[in-house]
Amino acid sequence: MKKLFFQNRLAVIALFACCLMVFTSMGVRQTFGMFFTCFEEDLNATRTSFGLAIAIQAIVWGIAAFFIGILVDRFGAARVSIFAILLYATGIYALSGPDRSEYALILNLGILVGIGMAGGGAQTAVSAASKYFPNENRSKVAGIITACGSLGMFVYPILSEFLFRITTWQNTYKVFTVLLLFAAAVSLLIKLPKEENNNEIKKVEKKQSAFQALQEALKHKGYIFLVCGFFVCGFQITLIATHIPGYIAERGLDNWNATAILSLIGLFNIFGTLTMGYLGDKYSKKILLSGLYFLRAITIILFLFLPTSSVVAIGFGICFGFLWLATIPATNGIVAQIFGTKHLAMLFGLVFLSHQVGGFLGAFTGGYFFDQYGSYDYAWYISIALSIFATLMHLPIDERPLKRLTTA
Repeated sequence: MKKLFFQNRLAVIALFACCLMVFTSMGVRQTFGMFFTCFEEDLNATRTSFGLAIAIQAIVWGIAAFFIGILVDRFGAARVSIFAILLYATGIYALSGPDRSEYALILNLGILVGIGMAGGGAQTAVSAASKYFPNENRSKVAGIITACGSLGMFVYPILSEFLFRITTWQNTYKVFTVLLLFAAAVSLLIKLPKEENNNEIKKVEKKQSAFQALQEALKHKGYIFLVCGFFVCGFQITLIATHIPGYIAERGLDNWNATAILSLIGLFNIFGTLTMGYLGDKYSKKILLSGLYFLRAITIILFLFLPTSSVVAIGFGICFGFLWLATIPATNGIVAQIFGTKHLAMLFGLVFLSHQVGGFLGAFTGGYFFDQYGSYDYAWYISIALSIFATLMHLPIDERPLKRLTTA
């Protein structure tokens, strides 16, 4: 641990800045659903327009993450993330502005927040911080940053509830705007390591362009398998986050069970990401990912087929929460381990785009099957099948660094 935290001062500063950035960006995003009735009453938003804005946000987040990754790799997160988070803050502040049209909601909540999450979310922060640390510590770093994002997802809804009791939702979002501006200022500390080119591997990486790195990755079967695996992750967590309240009602349980599941997911995700980060630096990352997706399948099966009860619901929230974003440390770690860190933000950004496409389909298929058949069961069955697919998909990944890196 001493080697991890005291490698150099810049690494500690960058890790702190990344943690704060993700804590704020992911925390604010977690509050949108809490204020839907306010959007409905004061912004004339319908459920359709709100859902469309969130769906656009997810896709914009995924697409922008790839291009922002290219910029982060070239110029560093300090220059790129501050611009993205400023757009995020602008979108949040503008929600309480005079323009109450559906297009304004899509622009502010969908496009601006989506770009902001691409520049200030976990996928960018993890990739940026990973450049400071050696391979044997990168999973720990990813786990710490992701855990901070989870902590934000746990804290900000509580903060929202407190602020909403003493002031208006517009003032609450103005407070969030200030906090985002502070996170943007702190992101200036996330610069490219000064000693990035002081060894032979970095010299080899420097010669490679972004396009060459992308070509190299797309020819690597392991990278394609990671892209497919992260699609499954996005499908599952968005299906649950979007439709678990409806499924709980369908099973005849009280609404508090859904709240408990979502809260426990946020809390236990902290422990899951830290644990996976620690294990990822000691054991094979592909085996850990395969085991994680297998446990997801078992957890969903038990949740569906055990007798309906609050105990089962709470157990599901704890177990799936532990597995929620624990995929990030190992997935990002494998990309860095195979291809190096020069173009890590771009390569992981493309993997993350697959995650967001999966998330879009997870939210859509859950609603589609319920409208067609009056049940979410078919969406759950697809989720189980995808878990088994991901379990098998990760096993043949070759985790060894590319020859150009080992030769150097």
